[in-house]
Amino acid sequence: MYNPRVAVGDWLNERTGYRRALHVALEEPVVGGASFAYVMGSVLVFLLVMQTVTGALLAFYYSPSASDAWGSVAYLEDQVTLGWFIRGLHHHGASAMVICAGLHMLQVVIYGAYKRPREVTWWVGVMLLGLILAFALTGYLLPWDQTGYWATKVATGIAGETPGAGVEVQAALQGGNEYGNLTLTRFFALHVFILPALTFGLVAVHVMLFRKHGVTPRWGRSAAELERTTQPFWPDQLFRDVAAMAVAFAALVGWTLYTGGAGLDAPADPSSNFDARPEWYFRALFQMLKYFSGPMETVVALGAPVLIGGVLFALPVLDRGADRSPRRRVVALALVLAGFAATGALTMISFRADAADPALGEREVESERLARRARRLAREHGVPAAGGTAVYTTAPWYQARALWAEHCASCHSGDERKGPLIGPGYNSRAWIRGMLTTPSGDTYFGRTKLAKTEDAMPDAEATGADLDALIEMVYAESGAPDADRALASRGAEVFADQPCADCHERTGEDSSSGPNLAGRGSPAYLRSFIADTSQPRFFGTKHQMSRFVDELGPAELTVLADWVVWLRTATDDDVARLDE
Repeated sequence: MYNPRVAVGDWLNERTGYRRALHVALEEPVVGGASFAYVMGSVLVFLLVMQTVTGALLAFYYSPSASDAWGSVAYLEDQVTLGWFIRGLHHHGASAMVICAGLHMLQVVIYGAYKRPREVTWWVGVMLLGLILAFALTGYLLPWDQTGYWATKVATGIAGETPGAGVEVQAALQGGNEYGNLTLTRFFALHVFILPALTFGLVAVHVMLFRKHGVTPRWGRSAAELERTTQPFWPDQLFRDVAAMAVAFAALVGWTLYTGGAGLDAPADPSSNFDARPEWYFRALFQMLKYFSGPMETVVALGAPVLIGGVLFALPVLDRGADRSPRRRVVALALVLAGFAATGALTMISFRADAADPALGEREVESERLARRARRLAREHGVPAAGGTAVYTTAPWYQARALWAEHCASCHSGDERKGPLIGPGYNSRAWIRGMLTTPSGDTYFGRTKLAKTEDAMPDAEATGADLDALIEMVYAESGAPDADRALASRGAEVFADQPCADCHERTGEDSSSGPNLAGRGSPAYLRSFIADTSQPRFFGTKHQMSRFVDELGPAELTVLADWVVWLRTATDDDVARLDE
């Protein structure tokens, strides 16, 4: 009877030979029977494929340049659907590979699977472990955030101490003498092209050698027992492998959801001071370096990885006996287990030391605040073409506050100021009331030289409803939309009847012994005032404020004037939120 499925299968097999390939893959004998002890190799292959897939998805959005890298990652994290999740899987997948590689290596050592004739299989595995760590190191820099930038800069600095070729090694990694855009592109090339090619090549060799020699059964079993319990890879061992992959993936998904993804620090800022901390799998070396100083620190930083790698490579040579029983291999097992224990202990000490450092905790809180702020600004306003730290320039009133800090803050804020205090509520009704009733108060003109002369402004004589009207008149000059025009007109009458009119004009640009109040507090008035207070309509020859007309351009004067206008209705909380 004709079966279309069989016919298609026959047609495809005739042209590809896929049935033979499946037979070779699935019918491999597992000497001694299936066991969960053998699953870590398959889990590592699964994680490698997952890293490849998630990395390819990330590459659709990532831009490997110093100006765009952080912004592209921030966009991926905060605006691409499930972008944070994919990046979290990729980030934590690196840790999962390190963990599984360690467990796989431990199983191989305990079973004595590095012994003859599997020495080359072991050596290839050690090289793959090195590549996994290289992946982690190169990927750490790619977000171009504070954490990756400074931690990797420390690593390249250590590489620069390599005897004989340190300068060349560091220059090769950095792309020159400076740590910048070429450093990022080189790490990107290593992470995305070179390391994957080497890894997949070695994985193919590793699998080929594994298939040649087969699994290493548990020690102490007779040849007859091993032959009797031998099973094909399918279905028993494959089931265990798939179950382990599912558990690993579920744990990875759960951890990614629990942690909220990979996280992203503030953009890399070469001018800042940042507490560089490596990922957890490099913490042991980081902690070890604290116990040394001077030249010994470099010796340990370069020598420890070489020593560990050398011991692992030499293990099949040092332990050449045929017996795989752990009791017969106490020295070899003790050496490896001591290495694992020391690594774990140093890692724990490092994290505990950081947790017990309150100053570090405060700096980390500040770093997290900057990271949240940078990501919020990127999400709300985008990242400027300059990239990186330029994202802060998109904050509301950024330019105004920068100009204020440079040109105005020393005289108008803080305990050492020389002029009136200018801050939230400046030129509001409450501020005007205080200025009219106690003009020589510390908040107003009390710190100026003018307050100590006969030209000092006297306290207002008006009280009650007249004072309220006078305040409204001054307030209305700013053009405030909520000004009570009727009450301001009443204030103009009070003004004319009070000594105020003897010193102040209210029309045009006429001069008098005091500033002209026409348009006082409006953007145009403030722009002209900031530019030059020595103008006759302001303070004339009695001015004490610097002339900024030669230092600031029209646009900068406008920005500062608008900032002062905004302060009229702002509160301390409003100003504080600008830094959130």
